[in-house]
Amino acid sequence: MEFNKKQRIYKSIMLVLLTVLITFIVTSVMMYKNLGSKDSTKYVLVPGEKSGIGADINSLRSIIDKYYLGEVDEAKLKESALSGYIAGLGDEYSEYISKDQYESFNTNIIGNYVGIGIYMSVYKDSNEIVIVSPIKGSPAEEVGLLSGDIITKVDGVAYEGQDGLDKAARIIKGETGTKVHLEIKREEKILEFDIERRKIIINPLTAEVIENTNIGYIQITSFDEDMSKDFKEKIEELKSKNITSLIIDLRNNGGGIVQEALTIADYLVPKGKYLMITVNKTEKEVIETSKNDPIINIPIVVLVNQNSASAAEILVGALKDNNIAKVVGTKTYGKGVIQEVLKLKDGSALKITTEEYFTPNRTKINKVGIEPDEVVELTEGVQISYNIDTEKDNQLNKAIEILK
Repeated sequence: MEFNKKQRIYKSIMLVLLTVLITFIVTSVMMYKNLGSKDSTKYVLVPGEKSGIGADINSLRSIIDKYYLGEVDEAKLKESALSGYIAGLGDEYSEYISKDQYESFNTNIIGNYVGIGIYMSVYKDSNEIVIVSPIKGSPAEEVGLLSGDIITKVDGVAYEGQDGLDKAARIIKGETGTKVHLEIKREEKILEFDIERRKIIINPLTAEVIENTNIGYIQITSFDEDMSKDFKEKIEELKSKNITSLIIDLRNNGGGIVQEALTIADYLVPKGKYLMITVNKTEKEVIETSKNDPIINIPIVVLVNQNSASAAEILVGALKDNNIAKVVGTKTYGKGVIQEVLKLKDGSALKITTEEYFTPNRTKINKVGIEPDEVVELTEGVQISYNIDTEKDNQLNKAIEILK
């Protein structure tokens, strides 16, 4: 009797436990169905893999191969993954450059290409693509494009951000004799231009003697390949015209090849003086010094603005700290880091920040900029052009006043 009683109790407990288990399973299935019905999402369990970016990508690829409905562009997947990986550094100056982009990138550095002749950048706050400056004598200058113009559309397509800048730049370039259509926002107006593409031989350096003075004027808009050679030739030409002082205009100069800026500084700074100090990841310090005697020894004023950046700031810092020149205008951009372009085996490249540089007096530039000796805001509505404008350009007039 006692044994039968225990058996009945045991069976009752098992029945209760089984009922609870079945209820739990049914409830879970119903909840899963209800959740799934809200967003049409299925949830699958992926087998665990070893940690690391390679393993993570392989895991994602296995899911794509098993479930993805559309066509897979292998090259695009790879390029997007590599670009995103470098973007994860959070460094606005480091980027992955695909094989297709590299040729265009390298051409811009060297300075010769077929296009309309503009330097472009991206406004950080608005993501808008802005014309930094048109190149002198280019189709862009001829049709009237100006520094500060916003490019809203290229051939009817809107672009913005760094990715949009790269795509727009590739479209703007093309075959000689063909045309590109740009929609431009200038202040509150929308303007449209059909511009013919031509071979652009970039020589963004102009030199002349300011009328009714003995003041030489040199404008450098970019430190492209062989710019230092052109600078030296122009200095010799101006010396033959008996100039007694010099204005170097670096307004809207976004930089370029660092060595070109250092070579120009070497032409102007006495032998043995500091030109630039760089520090790398291991905090190793390298000091660049002037290796030659100056090719000219006269009073100099340098003009700068908020778009004077990178290699332009290297030249400004070298001249200012060595008391070779007075600086006039507004505070510079503040790009005090140097990038290296590392070519990869497949033809792509990595542009990566490797060093921070400081002026000869060890003044920090990055995200700070260089303060002019004479702060002069450009008169509202005045555009910086390739032509000397002593009537409207108050920054230029201040430089002339100092030298006189």
